[in-house]
Amino acid sequence: MSATPNAANNAAPAPAKGKKLIVLIVIIAVLAIGAAAAFILLSKRHSSGDEEEGSASKAAVTVPTFLPLDNLVVNLSDTGGDRFVQIGITLELADEKTATTVKQYLPSIRNGILMLVSQRTAEELLEREGKERLAADVLNEVSAPLGYGNQAKAKKRSRDEDAEDEDGERRRSSAGKNPVRRVLFSSFIIQ
Repeated sequence: MSATPNAANNAAPAPAKGKKLIVLIVIIAVLAIGAAAAFILLSKRHSSGDEEEGSASKAAVTVPTFLPLDNLVVNLSDTGGDRFVQIGITLELADEKTATTVKQYLPSIRNGILMLVSQRTAEELLEREGKERLAADVLNEVSAPLGYGNQAKAKKRSRDEDAEDEDGERRRSSAGKNPVRRVLFSSFIIQ
């Protein structure tokens, strides 16, 4: 009798060790598969992160430069002459180099803007269309010293020929991209 129970005791631990071994192998396999999956996912994220950083650096290169001008106070051409406007203008420029160039021509540009605004009436400037026309005219005024003339004049020229100014300098053709992107009004008060 004692041989039989002893044989049963010996047989019982053997299957338990086999089950432990199988469970251990399954756990190791699951961990290995998880580690491989994590490695693949992280390497994909890292490579797409590099692409995003590359496109972000390209986007950082094309970030516009904003150049705020001093507020302008101008009498309007209303009858009676008792109306005036205070305008804050900010220029959206392609880059810092353009901002430096615009600063060199700033007295001439401010004079041109003052002349443009003084020809307007309060009624024109109170409407959105009037402000949009003024912004387009200011854009042309700011662009002229940089070699990007009036859009109406640019349409008259053929695309193949460039106009020369009084100094004999070659002006850029209308096909070139204007570095003055937009004219923004930071304040606009009519009294």
